[in-house]
Amino acid sequence: MKITDVKVIPVNRFLFVEVHTDEGIVGLGESGCWGFLDASAEAVKSFKTYLLGQDPLRIEHHWQYMYRSFHFRGAAIMGALSAIDIALWDIAGKYLNAPIYQLLGGKVRDKARVYYHVGGETTEDLINNLKVAKQRGFTAVGHLTPFLDEDRELPYYETYAEKIGNAIERVRLYREAVGDEVDLCIEIHRRLKPAEAIAFAKGIAQYHPFFIEDPTTPDNFDSMTHIANNIDIPLATGERFHTPQEFAHLLSRNAVDYVRPDVCMCGGITGAKKIAALAEAHDAMVVPHNPLSPVSTAACIQIAASIPNFALQEYPGDDRASATERYIAAKTDDKDKSFSQADVVKKTLPCEDGYILIPELLGVGVELADDVETRFPYSRREIRTRLHVDGSVVDQ
Repeated sequence: MKITDVKVIPVNRFLFVEVHTDEGIVGLGESGCWGFLDASAEAVKSFKTYLLGQDPLRIEHHWQYMYRSFHFRGAAIMGALSAIDIALWDIAGKYLNAPIYQLLGGKVRDKARVYYHVGGETTEDLINNLKVAKQRGFTAVGHLTPFLDEDRELPYYETYAEKIGNAIERVRLYREAVGDEVDLCIEIHRRLKPAEAIAFAKGIAQYHPFFIEDPTTPDNFDSMTHIANNIDIPLATGERFHTPQEFAHLLSRNAVDYVRPDVCMCGGITGAKKIAALAEAHDAMVVPHNPLSPVSTAACIQIAASIPNFALQEYPGDDRASATERYIAAKTDDKDKSFSQADVVKKTLPCEDGYILIPELLGVGVELADDVETRFPYSRREIRTRLHVDGSVVDQ
């Protein structure tokens, strides 16, 4: 079997890749570089020049060849490599008549617990959406910010006391709204400095959050280590990391309790499996990052099904637009409010009572809908960064 074509398929705010073979088997993958999909698409085209004529089943060899070929890293390149890797695993599963997780050693669970995205521009909206999620049967919620999902066009200002005090109070209200029957995954989106993160974490420890995620920017491993050493709640991070080595640096410092590899960014199925093994060796759990389409969800579930240290699966909800669209796109940019992630695939994986059932489907388990590229044309993302009232940039 040989690779005959590698196709880039931009759809709405997603980037898919199909790898075609001379035996008619087609593999499907997705790039997680959602902010720079055009650049990721060009990286796929570069990798295509190598892949044509190759045996698609030599997955590890191709991963190493692409990863080490040009001596460069970065989100666009790793998103491209990830999409191709997922597609190659999809081909392998279809060729060998098995789900991908069966090729990774078989499933270790029958269903994967998820955390559902809950957002809101006001405290009242967030609390109401929390209650709705609980009513729908979810036992964990995430993307849950104590700083509100305010429009990025709105200038930001709070005193330190307001910033930390209001955030702690909101977490108290979140816990009060759902009781202890729902786990709270608190998302900071890297907007605190280490001292602020420590003060905030100490203030919410009594409400027993499942974890606090990305309290500060990911660039300095020592900053994350400093936070981890001074708080009493679990710390989660990793969605911005591209390589197993980056996760290894944090794990060796005991600076993370829940690693958050993005299967569509960290090197695909191959990369995520390596990261999960590193985490297992350090007694850390895995919560795959997933703000993308049902293709990403299906790829994540292959990891969730096959690793012993899986904890939760991020689930943005197939009946809604992508998380990056809901929380980052301009309000006036929502041209088709009827669009949902489920529209891009023929069938989504079922989610019941807060769990995604592990499917018996071959390969990655999902297929793109017919004419999806024509029905939902690609739309390049605008750069929209929030500013402080003094004009400086705010992390959000």
